[in-house]
Formats: sequence, structure tokens, C-alpha cells
Amino acid sequence: MLRPAVLGLSLWALLHLGTGAPLCLSQQLRMKGDYVLGGLFPLGEAEEAGLGSRTRPSSPVCTRFSSNGLLWALAMKMAVEEINNRSDLLPGLRLGHDLFDTCSEPVVAMKPSLMFLAKADSRDIAAYCNYTQYQPRVLAVIGPHSSELAVVTGKFFGFFLMPQVSYGAGMELLSARETFPSFFRTVPSDRVQLVAAAELLQEFGWNWVAALGSDDEYGRQGLSIFSALAASRGICIAHEGLVPLPRANSPLLGKVQEVLHQVNQSSVQVVLLFASARAAHALFSYSISSKLSRKVWVASEAWLTSDLVMGLPGMAQVGTVLGFLQRGAQLHKFSQYVKTRLALAADPAFCAALGEREQGLEEDVVGRRCPQCDCITLQNVSAGLNHHQTFSVYAAVYSVAQALHNALQCSASGCPVQDPVKPWQLLENMYNLTFHAGGLTLRFNSNGNVDMEYDLKLWVWQGPVPELHDVGRFNGSLWIDSPKIRWHTSNNQKPVSQCSRQCQEGQVRRVKGFHSCCYDCVDCKAGSYRKSPDDFACTFCGREEWSPERSTRCFRRRLRFLAWGEPAVLLLLLLFGLALGLVLAALGLFIRHRDSPLVQASGGPLACFGLVCLGLVCISVLLFPGQPSPARCLAQQPSSHLPLTGCLSTFILQAAEIFVESELPLSWADRLSGCLRGPWAWLVVLLAMLVEAALCAWYLVAFPPEVVTDWRMLPTEALVHCRTRSWVSFGLVHATNTTLAFLCFLGTFLVQSRPGRYNRARGLTFAMLAYFITWVSFVPLLANVQVVLRPAVQMGALLLCVLGILAAFHLPRCYLLVRQPELNTPEFFLGRGPGDARDRNDGDTGNQGKHE
Repeated sequence: MLRPAVLGLSLWALLHLGTGAPLCLSQQLRMKGDYVLGGLFPLGEAEEAGLGSRTRPSSPVCTRFSSNGLLWALAMKMAVEEINNRSDLLPGLRLGHDLFDTCSEPVVAMKPSLMFLAKADSRDIAAYCNYTQYQPRVLAVIGPHSSELAVVTGKFFGFFLMPQVSYGAGMELLSARETFPSFFRTVPSDRVQLVAAAELLQEFGWNWVAALGSDDEYGRQGLSIFSALAASRGICIAHEGLVPLPRANSPLLGKVQEVLHQVNQSSVQVVLLFASARAAHALFSYSISSKLSRKVWVASEAWLTSDLVMGLPGMAQVGTVLGFLQRGAQLHKFSQYVKTRLALAADPAFCAALGEREQGLEEDVVGRRCPQCDCITLQNVSAGLNHHQTFSVYAAVYSVAQALHNALQCSASGCPVQDPVKPWQLLENMYNLTFHAGGLTLRFNSNGNVDMEYDLKLWVWQGPVPELHDVGRFNGSLWIDSPKIRWHTSNNQKPVSQCSRQCQEGQVRRVKGFHSCCYDCVDCKAGSYRKSPDDFACTFCGREEWSPERSTRCFRRRLRFLAWGEPAVLLLLLLFGLALGLVLAALGLFIRHRDSPLVQASGGPLACFGLVCLGLVCISVLLFPGQPSPARCLAQQPSSHLPLTGCLSTFILQAAEIFVESELPLSWADRLSGCLRGPWAWLVVLLAMLVEAALCAWYLVAFPPEVVTDWRMLPTEALVHCRTRSWVSFGLVHATNTTLAFLCFLGTFLVQSRPGRYNRARGLTFAMLAYFITWVSFVPLLANVQVVLRPAVQMGALLLCVLGILAAFHLPRCYLLVRQPELNTPEFFLGRGPGDARDRNDGDTGNQGKHE
């Protein structure tokens, strides 16, 4: 039955509004109750000239009407009426409200604030030493809307510890409990909004921006917070300035021109404007009239939904406007509630009864609360019915009601009778309060703020006033629906706002000037890499890592040594097989023909011992390839040079025998030859090897070679090698062999064999020449070749030395054994035959003539 009555009343009222009759909407802004809540709303706006020319503390006149302020006041009224009709919240009690206009001016807001603190049914504020038992006419205050007003009223109400819940003041300063002990708000702090804005800039890659704020506490603190956030996120503020508020007789135009010209002449394409609606209106008015270039404007909540800014002629030409608005619950009943209140305001009977019931003492002080509200139509307020802050007002009322419910210890059956709750007692129950509003569960944190999600809004022009479209959200992390965004650029391309281009992979920034976003791109050299795209210097790789030029990572170094599978090693292994095969073949022939004159002339058992030593020299080269180890490094030199000493010591015996037979008298020659062929010969070999063993032992003890890993020698690999600690000691290891070879060479170089006999001296001479040529070539080659190839050089020198000795000395004898066995006679090799004794007695000449 109620709904048809309301619909009929609404239809009658709409017809009545068309006649232009005044309403009694302003009289509905006051309602009596057991506990009264005060409300501060921007129902109108004061004239600028009037405020600037005030010389007496008189009340300014608020002439301009604000539809949003009226709707927020009606949202508070609807919340109070809902609570009064509920049985689970404050049962048996009735809330009242007392709503006043602030004109968005601190000087205007102070008068109702004083009235809120007056005693009930009085306009006086008593002066006491102790206000613990003081009961003002209102229990708590809802509002004001702006941070500028909240800073003033918050300190005032904080002195009396009267709870104040703002539905729009987001300034971070208001979170300071020491300064504003009784301040709460149902909107997040501006810091949250600015964090979302900083993440928006990062998401689109805009790191070269301008930041402007209104020249008031709200704008200055917002810029301060954003500057800190931008610096921590790598966003550079190219231009930062304050937009002065429009005041009478103030040099506004010049300051606005200076700020905008700085922005317009730079490469900045994105501007964060954290300003009040009036400052934004002044800025855009000049921007439109001067036809400045289009930008992306990141709006603060204060002007993003302002009718004053959105309705500015030519506003569609400023560019793309993005901003964040908090997300609340949808108040589906609010539109119908506004229609009902307008309908009742047009009913003369209702207005008459309301005037008699709700007449207050303050009417003769402030006059009619909102004269402009009595001359509106539904069309005047329809655009703001779904305003996002309507829910914030609604939630603010429910927070106070829940705190009062807790303070009175109410239950489902009612509230116990007790003394009226004082504002400071209510305040105790509001700290960390959890309450429900519009289906949402909200909670005041320790700073009096609530955590709410933000919607990212975009201005979309489809008429004279833009519409707000959702293109993203922020709930601690940012999500953007990029395809929905319409940019002001040609082809709908996302604007670019960067001082310098993004560096490519493997490049770092070299800052030029004062801004970290203005830089040159520098390539990272080999051995370094770019760790992060925001780095200003290349990061060097670790000792065990490497990187190419312009790298973004380091790679693990591979160990580098003379590996078995390398081509040089494979070639040397073929040479090793050849040398060892020849040694074994020669040894086999010598053992088979051990009693033959050829073998006896070559030393007999000593010759076989010398071949065994050459075989050991060949086998020792197998210690050089592969990954070095301490044992390998220690064994390389002794295992190769000690057997070589054994081979050369057999040669020195033969050289001495040839020298004795050729150069000394026969009496001495026979005596010395017996010594050089008997057990004394093995003693010589043993002594030579002991000397070499002593040198090798001294070398290993005093200057032992060690395994080292060189991280700098090769660009991409770690070189593992045996490091020779003393090249002098290394040379002394070769001293014994060099001495033996030199003496052998001297003993055979000038000796001439008798005709008709085998020239043993020639083979030894060429064998020693092969030794010297090999090791003389080895020294400069070892000094100049890469360290990784030094083992291969030593392998090659040893194998070539063995092959040289074989080719010069042993292989010719093997050839005679195989191909010319008829020459293998005592006369040809040993000089023994029927006339040998006589030849010795006759002298060398006679012997030569008889042999010929």
C-alpha cells in the first residue's frame, strides 16, 4: 500500500515542481533525536570577491548551489532514517541530524562547528577547566568534504575529543593521531591514491612527467608524497609547480601562465594534477583559452568528478583524463529516496508540519540552511545520483551508529538505560571499529582510515559533460583494461612521455644533467652485464663467469686445458705412436741380434738400455694432455728428463770410446776401452742419472710446479695449467742432458773413422745435433706460445728429440741388420780380424793401408 502512495506523491510533486513553486527541502536538513549527529556539506559556494574583501567577521554569502553537496546531505539523512527503522542497531533509540553548509570555505564552516559544540537547546559554549561531563548538542560530526576544511575543523573538534568522520578528506596529514586524535574518514588516505597513480605511470612507461598541485595544504602535501614515490620508482619530475587558488586581487594569471608554459615547451606528455577543483578550474581555463597542446592528465579525486571542472567549455580539448575513485557499494534505494524527499518538499501540508516540528534555535543565527535547495528540480541533481562519495557519507553515519551501539552495550532487545554517552566516550569505541554499511564490512585502522578499492576512471566525451568509464582498478596492485582506453593521439596510440629512449638489451644508462631519466645508452663491455633495465652501471661478472658485449647475464666459465680430443693432441698422439713403435722395433731387433758385431759396436746391453730409456721418454708425454693435477705437474719433468739422461749417458760412453780409439795412443786406447765397456760403464750411467735425479729432486722441493686456474688469460674460459714457479730451476733440470749432449758432440764431431769400417761417430754427431736443434727451438717457442699450448710444445719437443735420435743413430743400424746383414761383421764394426793386431803395432797409417 505504501509504494503506490509514494509513486502517486512523486507524480504529483513533479507536476507541482513544474510550476516553479518553492520547496521546503532546506527544512528537512534538521531532525531531532535522542542523539544528534552534525553534518558539514558543501551545499553552496561563496563569491570570491566577497571573501577577499572581508574586513569584519561577518558571514559570507553562499550564492552558488552545489548539487553534489545536497545529495551527500540527503545520503546522510537516508542513513539516519534507515538506522532509526532498524531493530538490530540502536533498538529503541532515535538518531537525529543537524546539517549545515560549509560553502567549501573554512571561515564559513567554523560557525556550524561552533554551534555543534554548544550545549543542547542553547547557542552557548561554556568554558570549563574539565570538559569530561560536558554534553554538546551533537554527539559526532559527519564531514567536511575537503581536506582544507578538515584540517581546520579536525583540530577544533580534537580539542573536545568529539568524533569527526569525513567522507572526502584524503590528506595524509589527517592520519596523524597526535594532531587529529578524533578524526576518522571513510575514504582512503591520499597516499593510497598517489601510490596507484605512480603505478599507473610505471605501467605505461611514463617516467618523464610534470607534477602540479594546488597552492594549499592539500596540493603541497600531495606533491610531497608523490615526489617521494616517484623518486623510489624511477619516475622523474621534469616540472613541479603550484597552481594558485583564485583569489581577488591575486596575480593568478601570471603564475598559471608560467607553470603551463614550462610544461608545454618540454617533451612531457603526462601531467599529474593533484589540486582542488577551483585550482584545476583556473588552470584549465587558461589552458583552453591559450590552446595549449594536449596532454595526459592524471587527476586527483578532488577535481576528477567536479562539476566545476567537467562542465568547463572546451574541456574536451585538454587531452586524456585519467584518475582513481574509491569503489563503494551501490546504494540502489538512493535515487528513489531523493525523488521521495523532493516530492515531500513540494507538499505544502508536509512542509507546514515539518516547520512546526523541526524548528531550531539556529535558524535566527544562520538563517535558512540552504535557500538554493528550495529552488531545484530533479534534473538539477540527477547527474550526481550515482556519485562515488555518496556511499562514503552513508558509511560514515553507520560507523558512528555502530560505535554508539557498542558504547551503550545495546543488544537485540534494546539498549540499557544509562546516562547519555559523551563524545569522548563514543570516541573510545571508534578506534579500530569494524562496522557494516551497504553490504560491505569496513574497519577503521589505527590511523582512522579505511581500506577500499579504487576504480581507474577515464573521461569519455559523448556530450557536453564527460562520462566516467571504468578502465581498471587498484586494490594494492594495479590492473588496467588497456583496450578500453581512448587516447587523444592519432590512431589512438598510447602517448610516450620519456626523456630518453629505452636502452636496448645489454646497455645501461649514463645520466646527463640532473634527472636520472635523461641519459645516454652505453654498451656493457665483455666481462660485464646489465643486471636490471634501470641500472646506471654495468655489473661485473664473477671470477668464475664471463659475458660477451651487451649481455644481460653471465655464463659459467668452462675449464680450459690441453684436452685429449684437441687436434694438436691427436696429431701428437700419432707422432707418439710412431716414435714408440720405432723404439720398440729397434729394441726388438737389438735384443734379437744382441751378440752381433753391430749391436756390440753400438754398446750391447747399454744400447738396449738406451732404447728402453727412449721408450720411457715417449711414454712420459702422456702426462701432459688432460686436466692438470698436482701429481701430474710434479711428475712431468722428472719422468721425461731422467730417462733421457739414461739414453744420453750411453751415448757419452760410445763417444768416449770412439775418441779414445781415434785420438789416443793404442796403449792408452786398449786400457781405456776396457773400462768404457765393462761394469765401469754402468757406473757412469748410474752417476749421470743420480745427478739428474738430484737436480729434479731439488727442483720439485725448492720450486715445485703447481696447478693454477687463470681466470684472466682467456675471455670465456678458465685456464688450468701447471705453473712453473722458477724458469731458472727449470733450465737447470735440462743442464745434465745438455752437458752430456755437448760432450758427446765434442767427442765425435772431428773424429774420422778408418776406411772400410763403420763410422760410429757420424751417427752420434747427428743425434746430438737433432737434440740441440729440438731444444734450442723449444725455448723461444715455449716463451711465445699461449699458455694452454705449452704442454703440447713440450710433448712435441720430447717426441721430436726421440725421433731425431732414432733417425740419426738407431734406425741406420736397424737398416743394416735387416737389409745388409752381410756387413754385420767384426771387421766392419769392431775392427777385429786376422791383421788387426799387426795393424795396431804398425800404427794408424799402416793399418789403414792394409785395410784398404
